[in-house]
Amino acid sequence: MQVALFDFLDNLVALLDLEAIDDNVFRGKSPGDDRQRVFGGQVAGQALIAAGRTVDNDRAVHSLHAYFIRPGDPKIPLLYEVERIRDGGSFSTRRVLAIQHGRPIFNLSASFQLGEAGPEYQAPMPDVPPPDSLPDFAATIEESSDPMAGWYSKARPFDVRFVSEPVMGSGNNAPREPIQQIWMRAAGTLPDDPLLHACVLAYASDMTLIDAVLLPFGKSVVDTSVFAASLDHAMWFHRSGRADEWFLYDMTSPTSQQSRGLASGAIYDQNGRRLITVMQEGLFRIRRP
Repeated sequence: MQVALFDFLDNLVALLDLEAIDDNVFRGKSPGDDRQRVFGGQVAGQALIAAGRTVDNDRAVHSLHAYFIRPGDPKIPLLYEVERIRDGGSFSTRRVLAIQHGRPIFNLSASFQLGEAGPEYQAPMPDVPPPDSLPDFAATIEESSDPMAGWYSKARPFDVRFVSEPVMGSGNNAPREPIQQIWMRAAGTLPDDPLLHACVLAYASDMTLIDAVLLPFGKSVVDTSVFAASLDHAMWFHRSGRADEWFLYDMTSPTSQQSRGLASGAIYDQNGRRLITVMQEGLFRIRRP
């Protein structure tokens, strides 16, 4: 199984290695799987790579704001067009448009900052068990009666440890508080490329966040009675961190209305440093029987 995990991580790294078509145009592919639409984290990660490749290496991404406009088609490549909005003394701003079938499916605005020292403060990380004390996801759902348990346990590019019992794969669909905490790390060692680590973290940030909105209803995004899709996604990168080392993803949802739910997340490293803040609004509809 570990070899398969490494293979999946290699595939993710290859997925984020875009082909340069022109100075400001890049082409990305989708993995060869049976998805009906392109995973939102993939598009966000690829768009951030495209933006970062037009910025000097001494400037790191500090924020991104994105909208998912149309479902992506996993059968054809994605074209990323980068607009160089501004390069100032400390900040660089980029806008990226992802295009398929001649139409925009996603847009992203990202800002990059030259390293700068300053006073620091952060709220403390939640008190949770360490990742090594928790079972991996496959072990968590091994005894599950959920008919999709086999699909959940497929190899992924991330090692995932749930702090509390997950809805997906557990067979427990009781309503609960909209709070979810997960330890995650890339299943292998990544190259020492800060932009790549930021993009892998962006990819991971879209994997489970919308589930926080669905917890009060005892649902998850893979529930067949639920239609769910990301509408927009925002991230603030406070500190650099490695995606191949354990990070805690602390998620909650403050509100849900009009078939839209808002979720927020905080990503911490094992030393308790807050690396990233995430906000996402998702569309979800409960299908009638």
